Amino acid sequence: MEKSVKSLFKSAQGKQEVLSLYDQKLEELNIDFEYIQVETSFGITNIIATGDTSLPPIIFIHGSNGCAPIALETYPNLSKRFRVYAVDVIAQPNKSAETRPSMKDDAYGKWMNEVIDQLNITGVTLAGFSFGGLVILKTLENDESKIKEVFLSAPAYIVNGNPLKALFKIFIPMRRYMRSGKPKFVEAFLRELFTNRDEFGIKYLSKVFMHFKMDFTPVPIIDKEKAKLIKTPITLIAAKHDVMFPGEKMIKRATQIFPSLKESVLLKNSKHVQSSQDNRFIENLILEA
Repeated sequence: MEKSVKSLFKSAQGKQEVLSLYDQKLEELNIDFEYIQVETSFGITNIIATGDTSLPPIIFIHGSNGCAPIALETYPNLSKRFRVYAVDVIAQPNKSAETRPSMKDDAYGKWMNEVIDQLNITGVTLAGFSFGGLVILKTLENDESKIKEVFLSAPAYIVNGNPLKALFKIFIPMRRYMRSGKPKFVEAFLRELFTNRDEFGIKYLSKVFMHFKMDFTPVPIIDKEKAKLIKTPITLIAAKHDVMFPGEKMIKRATQIFPSLKESVLLKNSKHVQSSQDNRFIENLILEA
């Protein structure tokens, strides 16, 4: 008998409130899409697919505390050139399984390769933001044979920022919000993370922080020996004012450890979450690759 996975949502009502915003965002996108659900050894993975099935495949991987509709909104024009698969990352506040893999091994990579196998696709482009970058690099560590190239935007897993700065600017205001429910604390730490104010982002994350058990495990960084084994072309987009994963520090280390680094770009006016203008720039990089 399979062991049941304890929900990462604090209550059924809280889960419903978060997923209601998920559905709202998906409806607002006003796109033709299909839901695909695939079975993996980590549980069901939910995917939103759009674009012609004859086009080359690209998988979007959202950041921590995110969901597939937000990823689709970030790069809306890629479905003209790609069959787009926006994945709900497992153990995040979305419609995929609530099994939480370890960040210390290649479990996230194993999961993503299982998803790719279930979708029966090869020559895949992977594009990911923040925690999605960690998932992509873990995928390359696990098995890069079906991956054509990758695009990493402000990715986790290459460098970390100053832990004290992150503590005072992000985690303490977050905890204060979780205890008090006062919007001013959400506003305070999102100002540190978002380049431009995002009304939906504020609304969604306010619900997530109240109703979802987040993973506060320290984010590891990739071992340089593992990085040297990766052969897949990597395009890295880093943000200069990123408190979590500082851009200049990231590009410096990436240049030293990734032989397959194809291009690196520093967004000089960007915080961790890029502006819509920078997202268009990243989208064009992918379209022109």
